[in-house]
Amino acid sequence: MDKQSLANPGIGKNYNHKEHEEKIYKSWEESGAFKPRPYSLKHKAYSIVLPPPNANAPLHYGHAMYTVEDVLIRFHRMKGFSTLWLPGADHAGFETQVVYEKHLEKIGKSRFDFDRDTLYKNIWDFVQKNRGTMESQLRRLGFSLDWTKAKFTLEEDIVKTVYKTFKKLYDDGFVYRDIRLVNYCTKHGTAFSDLEVEYVEKTSKLYFVKYKIEHSKDTITVATTRPETIFGDSGIAVNPKDKRYKKYVGKNAINPLNGRIIPIFADSFVVMDFGTGALKVTPLHDENDFELGKKHNLKNFQVIDFRGKLTKEAGEFEGQKAITARDAIAQKLKNEGNLEKIEEFKNSVGTCYKCGNPLEPLPLEQWFIKTNELAKPAIKAVKKGQIKIIPKRFEKIYFQWLENIKDWNISRQIVWGIRIPAWKNTKTGEWVVTEGDAPRGADWVQDTDTFDTWFSSGQWPFATLLSKNENAKKPNAKSLYKKYYPLSVMETGYDILFFWVTRMVMLGIFATGKVPFKTIYLHGIVRDSKGQKMSKSKGNVINPLEIVEKYGADALRMSLIAGAGAGNDQNYSEEKVRGYRNFANKIWNATRFVSNLEKTNDKNLPALAGPKLQNSKTQNDFNKKLNKIINEATKYIESYNLNQAAEIIYDNFWHWFCDKCIEDSKRGRLSASDLKYGLEVFLKLLHPFMPFVTEVCWQNLKNNSLLINQSWPSMDKWPKI
Repeated sequence: MDKQSLANPGIGKNYNHKEHEEKIYKSWEESGAFKPRPYSLKHKAYSIVLPPPNANAPLHYGHAMYTVEDVLIRFHRMKGFSTLWLPGADHAGFETQVVYEKHLEKIGKSRFDFDRDTLYKNIWDFVQKNRGTMESQLRRLGFSLDWTKAKFTLEEDIVKTVYKTFKKLYDDGFVYRDIRLVNYCTKHGTAFSDLEVEYVEKTSKLYFVKYKIEHSKDTITVATTRPETIFGDSGIAVNPKDKRYKKYVGKNAINPLNGRIIPIFADSFVVMDFGTGALKVTPLHDENDFELGKKHNLKNFQVIDFRGKLTKEAGEFEGQKAITARDAIAQKLKNEGNLEKIEEFKNSVGTCYKCGNPLEPLPLEQWFIKTNELAKPAIKAVKKGQIKIIPKRFEKIYFQWLENIKDWNISRQIVWGIRIPAWKNTKTGEWVVTEGDAPRGADWVQDTDTFDTWFSSGQWPFATLLSKNENAKKPNAKSLYKKYYPLSVMETGYDILFFWVTRMVMLGIFATGKVPFKTIYLHGIVRDSKGQKMSKSKGNVINPLEIVEKYGADALRMSLIAGAGAGNDQNYSEEKVRGYRNFANKIWNATRFVSNLEKTNDKNLPALAGPKLQNSKTQNDFNKKLNKIINEATKYIESYNLNQAAEIIYDNFWHWFCDKCIEDSKRGRLSASDLKYGLEVFLKLLHPFMPFVTEVCWQNLKNNSLLINQSWPSMDKWPKI
């Protein structure tokens, strides 16, 4: 696009973002400005890989925080670095399948109406359509991503990398398959890792149930929130120091619902002052009970199936939903004299973060990753300074989680995702893990499960750079990895430090032998105007594109950066956005003023002094002040204090340059050349934060090149006049 077509200094007094943003972005993209300049000793590498937004839906307000990355990229591009900002999209396995299932419900269908391959293809088409919407929204926000290198987590070369990592983990003894209790959502039909469980405080009922002692008239009372699981009891545990029950240890109790004889044993795990101090042990429906069951060789009885219904172990209640059968089972206990009392108490219940239903701890054979040894190099990398975390206070949380990490369940019972490359021999029961290809022979069947999305996205930094980048005109996979890995920065929200960042560090070091990035920058959460987290259920979600349409992308971007340091939450304020829209007008009008310095056809603007009338002391002070602003802004950005950089530039442009310098120029104390140079410096300083208005103003000053390609203003540099 002709750069001059962006400029039109004669237009009205107010900056109209709708007239400029789309064509400005098009001019940037068509000019190749987003592509990294040739890597060399002079142009050192600076790289960021976009945290891939879910491809299943439009952007939400949190995605506008990608502004942080764009500020860093634009700044380093202007500083002369070979900057790579690689975009992508995440298939978001479970979340996307849930979204698609809701779509099917609206048309009267369900996932069960399709075979696996058809369902996968349908979701693929659904996602690709939405992915295009998401990418166009990223453009609307002005993000200078290198679109020629865009990646998707389900592309063939990404999948190959994921398979290779899994195979290496398996070969090195970090992967195992086991029947364990998992957090299972009976509505969506899949398991979750411990991190994905959303705990909700609820008021629950505590049922005090009496168990008769075998060959005795005595009873022992246990307290439970889930009487429906009594059918699966295989023991009663008491604390060895509890004098109340010492005489019963080694004896048997009788299950009040099915008459099964179960042992009474001692274990220090039992808390004496909770409930009655006697604990019913149901190994297949509680994680702690599962461990107690293994320790004491108890039998296993599954009472609840994977649809949330009671099994044949529940006798007359078989086939009923476990949660709805609870009251009837409690009534049966009461009728038979085995229910002592019911009390209410508050407890934390693990729920599905999508549907809100309680998760069932259910026994399932899954693939697990041993994470303890993988965590050690990740801890060491931060302690030795190979990775810097901003803000530093999150180091403590990072260490605490990795030092107490549990094995990671990576199996998901869904269709949409990367299918696990593990094969079972139907004759021998043997499992084989490959890099994707089926073993030779007719007796091998591939696992139907897919990987946890966090497992594939945990490899995002190196998987993207190792890929062939099939969208690029000249793919050069190895050189991308060689030049830009490790990444300079991984920027994301602090709320996914556990889910994603720590796993990227563990998997990155394991797969490549290098840290995946040198700096972790964690931004805070953007909440609604009342300080509440935005969610569809609360009805307080704000669409960032609606704000862009109303006030412009620059105003939204600046409102997110100024006033909020790294790691700090902020509340959405339309007044704040409106204020930065007014600031865009201030930039626009200052540019109109300067662009008309030598014009006489605009009677509303005064005739300005030329170079001969300039005051040398004023010019010298102007020079020093400008250099100080450049110096401070540069140091703040380089130290990742972006909010302070934005505020310094904002305050000095409005209150010094506009209020004082322009007035000095009217009185002949500053020349037209001085003022124009000062404005150009400010346009460069503001460009990473407010790229659209600064670009069009740059063109209005009759510059014949794009601002995005200009060098960052140098300190102690003054133009010859």
